[in-house]
Amino acid sequence: MSNIGFIGLGIMGNPMCRNLLKAGHKVVVYDVVPALIDRVTEYGASRGGSSREVAEQSDIVITMLPDGPEVEQAIHGPGGVFEGARPGSTVIDMSSISPLVAQNVGAACAAKGLRFLDAPVSGGEPKAIEGSLAIMVGGDEAVFHEMAPVLQAMGSSVTLTGPVGAGNVTKLANQIVVACNIAAMGEALVLATRAGLDPNVVFNAIKGGLAGSTVLNAKAPMVIARNFKPGFRIRLHQKDLRNALLAADSMKVGLPLTSTVQQMLMTLMNQGKGDLDHSAIVMFIEEMAGIEVKAPPAATEKP
Repeated sequence: MSNIGFIGLGIMGNPMCRNLLKAGHKVVVYDVVPALIDRVTEYGASRGGSSREVAEQSDIVITMLPDGPEVEQAIHGPGGVFEGARPGSTVIDMSSISPLVAQNVGAACAAKGLRFLDAPVSGGEPKAIEGSLAIMVGGDEAVFHEMAPVLQAMGSSVTLTGPVGAGNVTKLANQIVVACNIAAMGEALVLATRAGLDPNVVFNAIKGGLAGSTVLNAKAPMVIARNFKPGFRIRLHQKDLRNALLAADSMKVGLPLTSTVQQMLMTLMNQGKGDLDHSAIVMFIEEMAGIEVKAPPAATEKP
């Protein structure tokens, strides 16, 4: 079993850390929010006082943070991983960040004698809890194979996609597919509701056909139940699509659908809905149509 440091204990980091503990690893944790540390230490993790302290006690340091600036701060900012890590240690960033930032962090780690993988995940909170995340990894093949057992404690699919940065390119591709699927689902359910149909019936009718998908199965019931408790927040998905568009611009690739959905997410954030689950993309479409996705009122008996 490994000595693992884990930095970032939010919606995803908390269950991922717990699954490492269940697998028998020794885990020391840190987050800028002390209450989040308390939740994980209840399950047997040790408390670190900073990213530096976490690195001092670990052979492997995992970061799971909102975006690139937070990753850079945790790894090579004041009190960061670089101040405590021993040469030969491995840093695995599982955040969803710009591929360029991942490559810069990887180069900085190499200059310090540290090994680095970028390994963003997909599956949201439910898959993080189950330990069945899809993990997309970029980095050296030998380091990947050495770290695979650790990653497999958190995910059911662990795939090396290329060199450092490739994991985040793959994650951006994933996020494009998810966002566009949710938007299309929202349009379909709004149309069905406007037509007077029960969206539950429509969902059950189409999920077994070509329109069926993991996204549809996970998000349609949430929309119909008006349950927007965040498994993955709108503001984080907007960030991912922004990073996808920036990467696409640097490679002269047009992403018209991604751009449209990113603007929908930005609008929802400006309406104060940034912390809702990304299934709330449907709210943008509902507002345009002036109708809410829900079952029609039960027919009343005639006198």
